[in-house]
Amino acid sequence: MVVWVVIFAIHTLIIFYFYGLTVLVSVVDSAIFNLLFAIIGFNLWYVIRFNLRETATAFDTIINHLLVAVIIITGWISLSYFTLIYIYADDQAYKQFLNESLPWRAVTGIFFYLVFILFYYMILYYEDLQDKLKVEGELQTLVKEAELNALKSQINPHFLFNSLNSISSLTITNPDKAQDMVIKLSDFLRYSLSHDKNEKATLKQEFENLRRYLDIEKVRFGKRLNFVADIPENCIKFEIPNMILQPIIENSIKHGVYNSTEEVLVELTCRVEKDYVVIEIMNDYDPDAIKKVGQGIGLQNIRKRLQLIYQRQDLLETIADKMVFRAILRLPKNENNEQT
Repeated sequence: MVVWVVIFAIHTLIIFYFYGLTVLVSVVDSAIFNLLFAIIGFNLWYVIRFNLRETATAFDTIINHLLVAVIIITGWISLSYFTLIYIYADDQAYKQFLNESLPWRAVTGIFFYLVFILFYYMILYYEDLQDKLKVEGELQTLVKEAELNALKSQINPHFLFNSLNSISSLTITNPDKAQDMVIKLSDFLRYSLSHDKNEKATLKQEFENLRRYLDIEKVRFGKRLNFVADIPENCIKFEIPNMILQPIIENSIKHGVYNSTEEVLVELTCRVEKDYVVIEIMNDYDPDAIKKVGQGIGLQNIRKRLQLIYQRQDLLETIADKMVFRAILRLPKNENNEQT
């Protein structure tokens, strides 16, 4: 509308100053011609969007636009011309001016038509681009969810095999304990394979599932596995990615308890900092024995998941300090995780 007001003003001034018509006649002439083309131009959007958008070739598009332009400009000039002739039927000077001005009005109509279609094609291009970006974003989300699900579902087969073997032995020596272990293993697997759309769970839920895992592992390692946790109340409701702690504990057992004949301390602590909730897992380990054990998916899995969820690569830090191995998770706080 602002553009058409400017065009109307320029048209009026040109007719008034260069052709010597009165102000009223200049205003009416400009109003009739520009208002009619503005109405036609706005309706041209539907012609381009629904009829000319899906044209097969560039040649067909050009031909179609030429035909549409001829029809629109001819109709516009004819309607404007006869309207003004009707209004100024007795003004011979204006009728002469109107007849002489038809060529440049036709050129003006072509210019208006080109401006309209270029503007509309820009809108269509922008809409197509937004649709493509939306589809691409949805596909990226699906890929991300699939990758997260794949990573989260990677349970170490050796853990399952060892657990089943332990259950098999317990069925003979301690059937009640075997039954309890089967229930815990079932609950652990059910939790592991459940998929929250947000891929998040509270630290309390994660810790409860971690307890199931540790109860199963203690059947294998007995007193060699000593797990201690210190989780303050201000950490317990904090949301973290599902199944993010179990692989770290599994890594601690694999590199600390597995090759040891003595009791090994695995300690989990949590603290709240300004922008992060920090979860630290420490375990005793033998630097020489660790080289004999192959690398699993554990820490690499966690780094990939953290990168997918938080778009950062610096949230997991590992430190091997003499005889103690530490894994430090720094999870960003957000509005949902603020404690009241």
